[in-house]
Amino acid sequence: AATSAKGASMTYDYLFLDLPPSEAPARDLATRLAAEGPALKAAGGSVVGQFTPQLGWTSRQAAVLISWTGESAGREAAVARLTAAPGARSARRDRLTATARPAAGDRPPAGGIFVHRWFVIGRTDLDAFVALSVEGWRDFETRFDTRIFGLFTAAPTPEDMANGTARLLLITRYGSHGVWEASRNPSTEAWAAFTRRQQLTRDTWGASTLLVPPAA
Repeated sequence: AATSAKGASMTYDYLFLDLPPSEAPARDLATRLAAEGPALKAAGGSVVGQFTPQLGWTSRQAAVLISWTGESAGREAAVARLTAAPGARSARRDRLTATARPAAGDRPPAGGIFVHRWFVIGRTDLDAFVALSVEGWRDFETRFDTRIFGLFTAAPTPEDMANGTARLLLITRYGSHGVWEASRNPSTEAWAAFTRRQQLTRDTWGASTLLVPPAA
């Protein structure tokens, strides 16, 4: 299995939200998350990060990553409250499982940008995809101001099951968009592994975001 030993007891919800009209949607969402904090904690949940768009999402879209220690009766109610904001146009929930990263308790560091990139691959290629990712990260993180926060598998949808596909979410911190551009250098050892990984990829898309500090 691709799940790391340290992360094996953790599960995650990735909420992609189209927020209600507001002068400051990211701030308003942070305030809601802070208010939900006690109920999340009681249910075994914790906000890992709130992300607001730079490139690739509309200005009112946001993502929230929540970690859970096992299943609890309060999990579904907590997620329902967070995805049912009055005036919100849509909310998508993906249940995620960590692969090689993150370990339980890991949190994204402050600063820089966070690129959220989705991959669609054949389900039988999952272990090879994760192994190539780990191989590439070693050189990638040494050479550039980058840090892979997490590579997650998403619970399969009916479409995934019908197509024999798996979806993965990669969240990577870069020091800046300039670092992201520099990291496209095909001469690196990392790029060799990532090129082989790309050969397993049926589709991919991404967006750059900023990590929102928790509301006081």
